[in-house]
Amino acid sequence: MRSPEMFSLQGKTALVTGAAGGIGFDMAVALGEAGAKIAFNCRNEEHMKNALAKYAEYGISAEGYIGDVTDEARMIEIVHEIEEKNGGLDILVNNAGIQRRYPMTEFPTEVYREVIDIDLIAPFMIAKAVLPGMIERRSGKIINVCSMQTQVGRETIAAYASAKGGLGMLTKNIASEFGKYNIQCNGIGPGYIATDMTSALREPAPDGTPNPFNEFICARTPAARWGLPDDLKGPIVFLASPASDFVNGHILYVDGGILAYFGKVPS
Repeated sequence: MRSPEMFSLQGKTALVTGAAGGIGFDMAVALGEAGAKIAFNCRNEEHMKNALAKYAEYGISAEGYIGDVTDEARMIEIVHEIEEKNGGLDILVNNAGIQRRYPMTEFPTEVYREVIDIDLIAPFMIAKAVLPGMIERRSGKIINVCSMQTQVGRETIAAYASAKGGLGMLTKNIASEFGKYNIQCNGIGPGYIATDMTSALREPAPDGTPNPFNEFICARTPAARWGLPDDLKGPIVFLASPASDFVNGHILYVDGGILAYFGKVPS
């Protein structure tokens, strides 16, 4: 196979959960630009319509479905609808996720469960729904959107770190159990990405004082900057394409090197 063909997704169909906005939208656009037909779910009709309009602006063929990733029956319906409409589902990107912050001793148990339900149990349920079709076709790609917190912890994010750590092991287990069917399951681990959601962590204070968190991330990252949504495009296409057919159970961190770096010694 020639190199350009190895990265082509022509004729493929991808479900990217929660891809009405955020980095899920950007990754879905990358898959669409590589030739894949995109399907996504969201919980709100207005958000879905706005997302479909945005995909159209990029020239991306997309289908939107209303459904909550924690509603197993509805997500099974969506998977079956996509398969029937497109003759199969080739790529699953488990992107939908939430973050909740509390000191652990004050973390409400019901909120902890909410994060686990969305960030860990939902990827398990949706993967379980797509696997039978992939097994039958002897082909499939499952990509779990992990995090730096799949490997490291931080204050106030006990639920998120627990979920993402579990998602890393779920990734390895799917790879172990279904690799014999030519199904590859890998994770992508974004670092700190400059998006609208993280703007408050980067912008200076009203008096012009630099944001300490922004300075911390730039100093802690060998690339000396935040990541951009475009930085995720090549890695997600690689993991979804034939180029990664012998890559399985791997988590590809797109973090500018932050996990490899011990940090500067204070001067």
